[in-house]
Amino acid sequence: MAAALALLGITLIQAQQAPAHAGSHRDAQGVHDGDTASPIKHVIVIIGENRSFDHVYATYTPRPGQHLANLLSRGIVNADGTPGRNHAASAQRAATDTRRYAISPAKAYAYLNIPPPGTHDAPSAPSDTKPPFASMAAARAAEHGLAEDYYPFLLTGATGLADNVIDTRIANFENLGPGVFQLTPAVGYDDYAASPVHRFYQMWQQTDCSVAHASAANPSGCRSDLFAWVEVSVGVGSNGKPQPLPVTHMSTGEGSTALEFYNMQRGDAPYLKELADRYTLSDNMHQSVQGGTGANHIMFGFADAIWYSDGHGRPAIPAADQIENPDPQPGTDNWYDEDGYTGGSYSACADLSQPGVPAVVNYLQSLPRPINPRCEPGHYYLLNNINPGFNADGTLASRYSAFTIPPSSVRHIGDVLMQADISFSYFGADWNIYLGDPAAANPYDAYCNVCNPFQYASDIMTNPALRQAHIHDTDVFYRDIAAETLPAVAIVKPSGFVDGHPASSKLDLFEGFVKKIIDELRAHPQLWSDTAIFVTFDEGGGYYDSGYIQPLDFFGDGPRIPLLIVSPYSEGGLVNHGYADHVSIIKFIERNWRLKPITARSRDNFPNPRTRRDNPYVPINSPALSDLWDAFHFPQRAPPH
Repeated sequence: MAAALALLGITLIQAQQAPAHAGSHRDAQGVHDGDTASPIKHVIVIIGENRSFDHVYATYTPRPGQHLANLLSRGIVNADGTPGRNHAASAQRAATDTRRYAISPAKAYAYLNIPPPGTHDAPSAPSDTKPPFASMAAARAAEHGLAEDYYPFLLTGATGLADNVIDTRIANFENLGPGVFQLTPAVGYDDYAASPVHRFYQMWQQTDCSVAHASAANPSGCRSDLFAWVEVSVGVGSNGKPQPLPVTHMSTGEGSTALEFYNMQRGDAPYLKELADRYTLSDNMHQSVQGGTGANHIMFGFADAIWYSDGHGRPAIPAADQIENPDPQPGTDNWYDEDGYTGGSYSACADLSQPGVPAVVNYLQSLPRPINPRCEPGHYYLLNNINPGFNADGTLASRYSAFTIPPSSVRHIGDVLMQADISFSYFGADWNIYLGDPAAANPYDAYCNVCNPFQYASDIMTNPALRQAHIHDTDVFYRDIAAETLPAVAIVKPSGFVDGHPASSKLDLFEGFVKKIIDELRAHPQLWSDTAIFVTFDEGGGYYDSGYIQPLDFFGDGPRIPLLIVSPYSEGGLVNHGYADHVSIIKFIERNWRLKPITARSRDNFPNPRTRRDNPYVPINSPALSDLWDAFHFPQRAPPH
């Protein structure tokens, strides 16, 4: 404990002695900030971590007159969380894949009972340096972004169990049936739980997409019935290592974590329910890339994937152990040859000789409306989490060497906004600590570098004036609210302690982060009156979802995620069904400020969806993405962008 308190003192000194420019800000608002097509003059995007739509809103019931597609409305579960009449729609299957990676491998059998969930990465006991913290002093020193009532949640929720064992807190864990199950109250809403796998090739495989499964209601043919099997067969990946023996359902530590859901009918996620009751909820918002955090934040910032380069804008070939190879290792069933956090993360998806690529590309081309993979020859695209090519101060991130993508020259939404003289900032919690922590030695440095799309961009990171104008800690965001000087576009990322990521955070902590922002905005009526807040998540975290998935290109889309649209112009407890992903928020920004798409090939060029009257969820003009304009009730409709 003494060592931890000494470390805490060092942490506070480091935070106080952050470089002077850490809190500096732009000198003025953008000249064209107020030149908008709607009454909205400020857009705030809050991005949490790793929760699918059905995982959070499984049993939510909207106000009368509104329809919501979730586990409850589809009869998959009942309001009390028990299996519903259509529970078999969520049933999981085991498959077999021993030769070449397949996104819809041959099925071996249907689970009568899915494997018991595990405790993968969930904290077993309180700590002095990470949640759950052992004291309120440590919690308050580490985290500054919560509504006041939520700080006690930083001290609670440890599992009391070892890592990578069966989560025996879960009621009836050996007899959960074939599909989704309610996590609470056996595991309390304020308890930590395991984190499912959420990587690129795993998620394509989990969603089990095949034209053979296609129907009028589900033209992509994605059945989402291999979530449990992928968790127990490969999990987060081999990283090039041989499969550990013996192979059991708990070899990866995950079990069937992916099939868990919360129950709003029984009090779970109360603040996210309150926002849905009062404002607008999308039940057709999707993660934009199959897989995890880094690639999805990049797609949000660039409306495109980025690729491995020589650091000067020319494509290059990464090291062999950085190239994805999801083909099974010889003698194994679905144990990928090269796929791990420090291993493979790139695919040359224009080259059908590359492992994993044919399975996805051939599927896309087999659809009744064939989908262009949108892969350039000779480009190795980033598919998973890799550190940006820059440290916080703009120097090259050489300390990460093999785990770092070189600087990117791909054009991003910041370039569009700067060119139009519209102000924007990325507010990443703990950026100030990160600035002064080049060795990553500070345990309270919970800044997410793979979450900041602008940290990958050469034009921002090599220009000190642009870095200081457009990247800040969240303390600057709160000062901007207080002074009513918010930029036109603000992207806000919580720290890793409160971002809602399973195992390392909790959903109630993300609720507390969002509540603090909304409460402070509402305390400034003039600012509140012209602000739209998009509250969403980077990806579904590997959790099951029952929604339709529209193939857009090689990279995605993926399963549904929550999206709340909070504004005086989105009140009423409405549900928006327009097919959307992260790029839809970019499309809204572009339409509101009358901007052109980022590049000729970026996803913001896709049209708004057209649908049939009997199915508002499936675009008939695929690939298509909503600009979310119809999620608002503006006094006058602006002409289409």
